[in-house]
Amino acid sequence: MTDPGKDPAGVAPGDGGEGEEHSVLEAKYMDFCSARVAEALLSLSPDEMYLLAQEALEEAPTMAGELTYDAIVRLATERISRGLSLPTFDEWAEVYRKDPERYDREMLGLWRTDLEGADEDGS
Repeated sequence: MTDPGKDPAGVAPGDGGEGEEHSVLEAKYMDFCSARVAEALLSLSPDEMYLLAQEALEEAPTMAGELTYDAIVRLATERISRGLSLPTFDEWAEVYRKDPERYDREMLGLWRTDLEGADEDGS
C-alpha cells in the first residue's frame, strides 16, 4: 500500500525524488537498464557476441592480445549499452512515477540487493 500523499513510486509530490526515495529510484533505474542489456545479451549467439566484442576491440585497440571470455562479455556489454536507446535517469523517473507497475514487472530485482548492500555499508 502506498503512503498517502506520495505517488505509487513512494515519492512525495514536488520533492524531486530526494533522499531515500531518490536512492530507490536510482537503484530501480539501474535495474531497468541492466534488464534491457541482459535481455539483449541473452538474445545473442556466441558468434554474435564475439563479433560485437571484435568490433568494440577495433574501437579500443589498447586491449591488445587474445580476447578472453570475460573481455568478450565486457566489450559486448559495453557495445550493446551504447546501442540501446536507454532513457536518462530523469526521463525514466518521470515516466516511472506515472506507472511504476509497468516497469516493476520488467526489473530483475537487483535494486533491492543494491539497497540492502548500501544499508549494510552505512551509505
